[in-house]
Amino acid sequence: MEPVRPATGDGSFPYQAVIRPLPLEYQLLEFIGTITEGTAMNRLRLFLKRLLTPVTILLVPHCRTKPVSIRLPVLAIASSVCLFLLGASVVVAMSVRAVEHQRMKEKLSYLSSQFLEMKDTMHSLRQAERDFRKLFGVKSKAAVLESADPADTGSLDMEVLREQIEASMRSVTDIRKYIAEQKDLYLATPAGWPVSGHLSSLYGTRLHPVHEEPRFHTGVDISVPTGTKVSATANGIVSFSGWAENSGIVVVVEHGRGFSTAYAHNQKTLVAVGQRVVRGDPVALSGSTGISTGPHVHYEIWKNGRHTDPAGYLARR
Repeated sequence: MEPVRPATGDGSFPYQAVIRPLPLEYQLLEFIGTITEGTAMNRLRLFLKRLLTPVTILLVPHCRTKPVSIRLPVLAIASSVCLFLLGASVVVAMSVRAVEHQRMKEKLSYLSSQFLEMKDTMHSLRQAERDFRKLFGVKSKAAVLESADPADTGSLDMEVLREQIEASMRSVTDIRKYIAEQKDLYLATPAGWPVSGHLSSLYGTRLHPVHEEPRFHTGVDISVPTGTKVSATANGIVSFSGWAENSGIVVVVEHGRGFSTAYAHNQKTLVAVGQRVVRGDPVALSGSTGISTGPHVHYEIWKNGRHTDPAGYLARR
């Protein structure tokens, strides 16, 4: 039955308002929505309740002390596990990066060692090139390029190139050996004056100043003030240092390559037998010991067991 309500419009025409009930399907949908919302809320409450439900962890020691219990909510335990997994992943990532860093460091060290070896090789090649220039007067690589075979095909024959490299290395080795021998010979060859003074007596036959008769003079005499430092004229080892009849205080140095030098009539020796000296090292102080008419240095050079004229060696330097 529909209720009738009086209504007024403009005061002259009454009308009736009719309230009709909602259809059944709309009421059913509204009822289902209400039940669904209630179920979702219940599930959410249940889930939160489970998360906040405390869990008791019991720690039982092996001794007689009382066990310890710890109450923690499930949420705290889950959060701890998540944090642990996150921390473990970070540690693993850092470990992997550390291993990669170590590998990169080792690779860098290997590359650095290879670079140093290549640098040493380049230095050796440059040194060899300088040696070539010194020995053969080649001022640049132009002479090598000008002498190259113009019938080059434009491709590399690795076998021929390898043989040429081996031959070049043998040549460089031979040249280095030759230079080393020449350096040893240079350092062993007397050169220059043992003292700076006046040449008072030459090598050869002369009238002896004391015995006043012709005798062969086996060295040269250099007049200098007493106490002047007498220097070795080549690298060597002292074989005699002391007094000798007629020659006074004498120093003899063996230089190798068949050379020996002697310095006589000294006031004092400055070296001992077996001592190594290099060119320019002081070996004695000049004097007038032995048979002598005044302060001077008697200088002799022996080659292959025979005395030789020092004049040709005094000008070398």
